[in-house]
Amino acid sequence: MTGKQRREQLLEIGRTVFAERGYDGTSVEEIAERAGVSKPVVYEHFGGKEGLYAVVVDREMQLLLDMVTGALTGGHSRELLEQAAFALMDYIDTSTDGFRILVRDSPVAQSTGTFASLISDIATQVEDILGLEFKARGFDARLAPMYSQMLVGMVALTGQWWLEVRRPEKAEVAAHLVNLAWHGLEGMERHPKLVGERKS
Repeated sequence: MTGKQRREQLLEIGRTVFAERGYDGTSVEEIAERAGVSKPVVYEHFGGKEGLYAVVVDREMQLLLDMVTGALTGGHSRELLEQAAFALMDYIDTSTDGFRILVRDSPVAQSTGTFASLISDIATQVEDILGLEFKARGFDARLAPMYSQMLVGMVALTGQWWLEVRRPEKAEVAAHLVNLAWHGLEGMERHPKLVGERKS
């Protein structure tokens, strides 16, 4: 096995173990044992568990971002929303281990790769679309970043739920997500207020 092939093997095994056990439950020993190598081989390629985890997370985040941004091929705003929702559901379906890794908490020392930062990255892609839609409807476009976080968060959390139950079919889940989001946007008030009394 070449060095490159060994590195890829360790990444695949690491991805599987991190998905099964989480970061804290994973050890270099187990990854090495599954790969049929000694622990120093893992350290040689990644410097340890943290390095391996960082590469796995970066790859998964890039794959998901590529799938979402690649799905945004244009058209009406509702169609763009459908494309984004389905792309995320498709990623969850085809890269289940990767999604499980992304939604777990990252090591404390690591500032990237958390579920929150992933949501933020995807929401940034949606922000421009929402900003244009807000302007066209006479809403304050400065609120688009907040609404994009809400929309992407709704889709991602629904995806976590769907990962466990696997029904209805992902296209139907995406359709319901878009139904709630789109009709919620359609009937939005320009200056929403809470109906009950609340302290600031």
